[in-house]
Amino acid sequence: MKARRNKKQIPSFRKLLKTSKVKLENKLKNKQFKQQSTLKKYRKEQRKLRQAVKDAVSKKPIPLEDPKEKRPGKRIEREEEEEEEALPLDMMDEDDLQLMRELGQRASFLTRDLSSSEPVHAKKRKYERVIDKYEKIPRTLQTAPEKEMIHLLPIKDKSGIIPQTREKPVIDNNQDEEDQEEVELEEEIVEDPIRELTLEEHLIERRKKLQEKKMHIATLASAILSDPETNIKKLKELRSMLMEQDPDVAVTVRKLVIVSLMELFKDITPSYKIRPLTEAEKSTKIRKETQKLREFEEGLVSQYKFYLENLEQMVKDWKQRKLKKSNVVSLKAYKGLAEVAVKSLCELLVSLPHFNFHNNIIVLIVPLMNDVSKSISEMCCEAVKKLFKQDKLGQASLGVIKVISGFVKGRNYEVRPEMLKTFLCLRIKELEVKKDTEDINKPKKFMTFKEKRKTLSRMQRKWKKAEEKLERELLEAEASESTERKLKLHTETLNIVFVTYFRILKKAQRSPLLPAVLEGLAKFAHLINVEFFDDLLVVLHTLIESGDLSYRESLHCVQTAFHILSGQGDVLNIDPMKFYTHLYKTLFKLHAGATNEDVEIVLQCLDVMLTKRRKQVSQQRALAFIKRLCTLALHVLPNSSIGILATNRILMHTFPKTDLLLDNESQGSGVFLPELDEPEYCNAQNTALWELHALQRHYHPIVRRFAAHLMAGAPSEGSAALKPELSRRSAAELFETYSMAAMTFNPPVESSSSKRKVFLQGDSFLNEDLNQLIKRHCSEAATHFPLDFTKYLKTSLR
Repeated sequence: MKARRNKKQIPSFRKLLKTSKVKLENKLKNKQFKQQSTLKKYRKEQRKLRQAVKDAVSKKPIPLEDPKEKRPGKRIEREEEEEEEALPLDMMDEDDLQLMRELGQRASFLTRDLSSSEPVHAKKRKYERVIDKYEKIPRTLQTAPEKEMIHLLPIKDKSGIIPQTREKPVIDNNQDEEDQEEVELEEEIVEDPIRELTLEEHLIERRKKLQEKKMHIATLASAILSDPETNIKKLKELRSMLMEQDPDVAVTVRKLVIVSLMELFKDITPSYKIRPLTEAEKSTKIRKETQKLREFEEGLVSQYKFYLENLEQMVKDWKQRKLKKSNVVSLKAYKGLAEVAVKSLCELLVSLPHFNFHNNIIVLIVPLMNDVSKSISEMCCEAVKKLFKQDKLGQASLGVIKVISGFVKGRNYEVRPEMLKTFLCLRIKELEVKKDTEDINKPKKFMTFKEKRKTLSRMQRKWKKAEEKLERELLEAEASESTERKLKLHTETLNIVFVTYFRILKKAQRSPLLPAVLEGLAKFAHLINVEFFDDLLVVLHTLIESGDLSYRESLHCVQTAFHILSGQGDVLNIDPMKFYTHLYKTLFKLHAGATNEDVEIVLQCLDVMLTKRRKQVSQQRALAFIKRLCTLALHVLPNSSIGILATNRILMHTFPKTDLLLDNESQGSGVFLPELDEPEYCNAQNTALWELHALQRHYHPIVRRFAAHLMAGAPSEGSAALKPELSRRSAAELFETYSMAAMTFNPPVESSSSKRKVFLQGDSFLNEDLNQLIKRHCSEAATHFPLDFTKYLKTSLR
């Protein structure tokens, strides 16, 4: 059936154009006038209605009369009272009286009930019933207040539904007044001035509050530890104490809560990362135990997240130095709170590298490694070093290295050198990088069914099947990380480290980061790709020749160069003579003062340059270095002298023909030139190690023992041989063992027991005649002559 079409058609655009503008304006005006008139009528009716209600309220309520219950006695009394109140009719004329009666019979304003809102000249409607007319009569208000009823559930009976009601209990006004009076009395009591506490009372009160808070923290923490899955909601209660508002104990309580939560998370956190559930997992039905575990994990992750956000906010408040509206914690206390927060973040960084939000902690900690506050910077650097040392897989280390590299580049290499020195703690070894992954982790091969059938009997096949099943279960239970993944992570980490190092070498050669870069290159040089060796050696030599480096930095350059050449660089045809010359030339810069600590680097360089490259080192070079090292041992501290003499001992064993330095009669061509900086051409074979005689009288017993050992030709057996505790240690280890960092000798040095000598004093040094001459000149009166320096000046000019 088709829809009915609207007969009223929409006027076309052409028709609308024909309509005059005046006609449209008139239509709009008429429409607006109608709306205004309708609104006025509505307002007028509402005003009348409000007036009628107001009149009805102001009128004195009269109970509704019942014609059946009217008693004649009361009616007669009322009529008598009305007659008495009425005016005397004797004073009125008959005409006036007649007029008043006629008026009384008519409906007028005087006889109209004001409580009715019905108009005066209302027309009588047709078919109006008596009941409707009765309903329109206004009810008078009752004198007694109506009781408020409560409607209950109805009861259904044979007769029908019976409604049930009950009176609402009336609150006694007297009781309300009493309660109000009690509240007013309490307010009056509170308004009394509080007695000011003395300092001692204030401290006692604070100690009492603090003890209560400590007990509360301990109770919550012990409840969580006893059953974490059940009491996980108490973590929220404990975390809410981070917002402690009591100014007396706010700072202390917040610090205690930070440390308590940190220890709790370290204890109750599982050894795996909790991932969010998918929609399919949420919709599936699970057991109660699994549901309980899920709720525990969700609660733990959410509380851990909020806790980290609170710690971050504390650090930000300290950085921004902005006082909060609550004014509970002062600006001075912000630093203490920030230090505790940073310490907790460092602990979580090291303890929970596998758990959620570890990357967020790294992003918080790395900028603080470059903080102005030395204590916070050292704390963060130590935490990162500890993480590098204990990270076996390399996942956490890679995350930290990425953030540090980006931070250094973003700051245009203007950061603390300690940030790059943390790279030295990375656990990356040569074997882990060089070994083939197939040789390390060969997959276990099981026999096929055909092979078993050919070689094994039925019973043997049965046992073999059970054995293979057990081996598979053991492999799954082991769950060891794949070596391939570890090598991949280490390779990526090293790439980022070397990119950072090479950027600084290229762009910021005068940066304070250069020593840390050179030290890092010296450690990881054997892992650098061979393609970069030529360019890197050129850069290192340029840095040394520039003269802008300190002595320690130049030593790191030499160490890096020889580490490169001693590893994969053996295949390269590079002559490092310039590095030998530089080290030989700068050895005398070492002394017993500030540069004494650089002796350790020199010992490491000598080991790589001479001992490990013995086939590329000539005898003349070895003799020159042994002679210069013996001279150096005379003016350094005892631990440095021991390290240098131990190096000489190894060199004498490595190059046996160097024992000619112990023979006075041996002669060669030329004369020894100690001031020449070229070790190949200084003719060291024409000298002797006379320094060993002076070192035999050294105050340190170990130095004396080494000097005597070298003078005897460094024998491995006999009375002149060293003890195993000295001979088996390297030079660097001996340098560390006998260090004087604690300002004590190791072993203690014996006090010198020299005999008392008689010294001549005073005049006993002089002759008698000389004494008399001196006394005579001293007794003469001193005559002052004018000083004339010009004559001496003239003679000097001539």
